[in-house]
Amino acid sequence: MEAYQAEVDYQRYIYEGTYLTLTANIVTSAIQEASLREQIKATREIIAAEQKQLDVIRKQFELGAVSKAVVLSQETQLAMTKAGLPPIEKQLDLTRHALMVLTGQFPASGQAPEFRLETLHLPESLPVSLPSLLARQRPDLRASEALLHKACAAVGVATANLFPQITLSAGYGFQAIGDTILFGGQSIAWNLGASLLQPIFRGGELTARRRSAVAAYDQATAQYRQTVLKAFQDVADVLRALESDARTLQAQTEAEAAAKAALKLSETQYQLGAVSYPLLLTAQRDYQKTRVSHKE
Repeated sequence: MEAYQAEVDYQRYIYEGTYLTLTANIVTSAIQEASLREQIKATREIIAAEQKQLDVIRKQFELGAVSKAVVLSQETQLAMTKAGLPPIEKQLDLTRHALMVLTGQFPASGQAPEFRLETLHLPESLPVSLPSLLARQRPDLRASEALLHKACAAVGVATANLFPQITLSAGYGFQAIGDTILFGGQSIAWNLGASLLQPIFRGGELTARRRSAVAAYDQATAQYRQTVLKAFQDVADVLRALESDARTLQAQTEAEAAAKAALKLSETQYQLGAVSYPLLLTAQRDYQKTRVSHKE
């Protein structure tokens, strides 16, 4: 009975693990969708800025201020930026379709909400350590623990089978082939004698079964130990990744702020006639590209 209960626990933890994996996939898809939306927005703004710059360069070319090579260079830059937009839009559609399927809907139903980066935030504080009792709640670790429990129970059953199992009853009878020995002594307590001798004659088989159960228990123990180590490795990796992502986000935020300040300075200088319009558009393009990298 103990082994059966352990099997039930194992199946329950497997179900919980599957549900947790599904939840993680949904969250990952939602974050990816938000990132792709911001990349598309920033790319379109870059295209608009480069188009303005191309218009200025073309006018300068008509006035003889720049060569044809400058015009072609800007046209190439604009075409390359436009070419990068459809793949991002395609990836957004694929991510949306995957998100719909993960939530049990048809890809074309369009019932899932739209996710955007401004609604998503990193944790404000990260734990420097993780209690063992909290890590023990992982479904994969609990499932491995249930298998270990089942293997331990199997060893107990195999060990118990090595000992005679005597069943006493109030019944009394005789068994004989012929009527001449119907009430002979050799016909009395035949079943009791067989019950006592059975483990003796099956001793080799039962011992082998116990060795097999012990080997299965050793294997379950090793698997449980490996699962525990893998669980703590995953936790350590996630904590390190969160810390690294936080630093990366901070650096990208500072880079975007610097590019924005440079753009404002260029706008002021342009109004004073200190810089040309192409230099202003270049500052706009740099700011937009910094925004794209910030949204990835």
